Amino acid sequence: MYQSLEECVLDLEKHGHLVRIKEEVDPYLEMASIQRRAYKEGAPAILFENVKGSRYPAVANLFGSIERSKFMFRHNWDKVQDIIALRDDPMKAIKSPFRHIGNGVSALTALPMRKSGLNGSKLEEIELTDIPFIQSWPDDGGAFVTLPQVYSEDPDKKGIMSANVGMYRVQLDGNDYQVGKEVGLHYQIQRGIGVHQTKAVKRDEPLKVSIFIGGPPAHTLAAVMPLPEGLSEMLFAGLLANRRFRYGYEDGYCISHDADFVITGDIYPDDTKPEGPFGDHLGYYSLTHEFPVLKVHKVYGRKGAIYPFTVVGRPPQEDTSFGALIHEITGDAVTQELPGVKAVHAVDAAGVHPLLFAIGSERYTPFEKVNQPTELLTIANRILGFGQLSLAKYLFLTAEEEESIDIHDEAAFIQHILERIDLRRDLHFQANATMDTLDYSGTGLNRGSKVTFAAYGDKKRELCKQVPNGMKQVSGIEGASLVMPGVVAVQLEKGFTDYEVIEAEMNQFTKRLEEVNMERCPLIVLCDDSEFLSDSIENFLWATFTRSNPSHDIHGVNAFMKHKHWGCDAVIIDARLKSHHAPPLVEDEEVERRVDRFFQKNSVLLSRTEEDRQQ
Repeated sequence: MYQSLEECVLDLEKHGHLVRIKEEVDPYLEMASIQRRAYKEGAPAILFENVKGSRYPAVANLFGSIERSKFMFRHNWDKVQDIIALRDDPMKAIKSPFRHIGNGVSALTALPMRKSGLNGSKLEEIELTDIPFIQSWPDDGGAFVTLPQVYSEDPDKKGIMSANVGMYRVQLDGNDYQVGKEVGLHYQIQRGIGVHQTKAVKRDEPLKVSIFIGGPPAHTLAAVMPLPEGLSEMLFAGLLANRRFRYGYEDGYCISHDADFVITGDIYPDDTKPEGPFGDHLGYYSLTHEFPVLKVHKVYGRKGAIYPFTVVGRPPQEDTSFGALIHEITGDAVTQELPGVKAVHAVDAAGVHPLLFAIGSERYTPFEKVNQPTELLTIANRILGFGQLSLAKYLFLTAEEEESIDIHDEAAFIQHILERIDLRRDLHFQANATMDTLDYSGTGLNRGSKVTFAAYGDKKRELCKQVPNGMKQVSGIEGASLVMPGVVAVQLEKGFTDYEVIEAEMNQFTKRLEEVNMERCPLIVLCDDSEFLSDSIENFLWATFTRSNPSHDIHGVNAFMKHKHWGCDAVIIDARLKSHHAPPLVEDEEVERRVDRFFQKNSVLLSRTEEDRQQ
């Protein structure tokens, strides 16, 4: 496996998985635009040899396809999967001891290797401003590091084996930051570094942080892996790289000897600055908020360093391939942790956290036919209380009967739910709950609600395959379009105003729908543009589930409340843009025209992409 990012780049180039762009490219919007389009076109990884304003080259699209990702880890792929499987199910080692005899040796050889300071690291001290400052979107607050490995140690239990490594946003300039001396550190709820900072605050001392950039691709992947409790990211990085993570300490800060760049610094108690806005994985700008500021101590660069980056935006993006790669490695890790759960799918097109699909079991009463969710409701609580899954807003949950269900076929899965759900019984809300930090559809930062659509038993309805006739005559509807069987997008003459008046408006609208036979149309989505929302399943999933907060934006035809339970005959989700929402990401047209030159016929990117397609 690779000892450095440079080795990886050369290997990819040798096997036709990477191309070089030799002409000067602007890190302000241009490089990000090229990366987005390259990913969309299925292009190879890209080495930008001449980055305007920096002496270092940059590489993008490394993880742009699952095939390329698996190629980079081809020598150690099966071994790592075996070790993860043993962690989730130790009985496998007992049942097949000889098959797994080598895994202990692998784990021992992956233990981090401590070195002396910077000796032998190939790192030299540089200025922070020497690295490429890449800005992705026009209204971003500045440049930020998109693929960092943010390292912190437990103040109560120092040492690398109890450290946390995560991928958190690192703002390099803009806002009130002193360029080269301060960086913003944006981390979301339920992150390990938050635990470390909490302990440091209690001790009234700064938290020492090291930010590693680059190094073998295994180190980048380890920073985003949802690892089992107690499995160190640095140990996993060694396992995946088939090479011990090399590190030392300089001035009390951990230094990765394998990284291309290292930023060291301190987070002081109660020291925050405005961070953002930035384009995020939901497809909107995350707005400006106070987040910890890192006082930069020293910055190091490797001789021959390469700066890796990606772009965050509306899915699919490169992090979509990251997700697929993680799923390949972890396999059934989540289902091993959640009894009764057979499969979970965080829907990438909806921004991952807003929408979850799950398949569970119905085993409570095997002696009688079950026609409604029972065990599924227990499973729903397990899912919504588990790790990052707890950030979901919408959970669509069912159990397999005689036929198997493809949880990754989003349209078919939703159709399966809508055919079976009893909307008067099987909707379950949780108000005033936690939400993804980047989701602005809720009532405040990290605050929102959840709803479970649970369905089990025989089909209750045949779903409509066209807009119900009566709906077109309903007063106030400007446009109605079929999204998929059972789902209709509706554009109202009046857009969303505010929640103080919306209840009255919805009462009038739902009363008019009561005159229409809605039995075969259980889901209506209110939107700003019904043509856009119904144009593709991806548009439907993105706009519907990123622009709504269940407790506030779900209404119903013939809705009722009985014994604290809410139900209806047809669900209405108000997915119109609202004043408190973050603005959606829009590309700069002039920049897009400028980068067209890289994607013209016979250009280095497009010609290689066409060759790959023909092969």
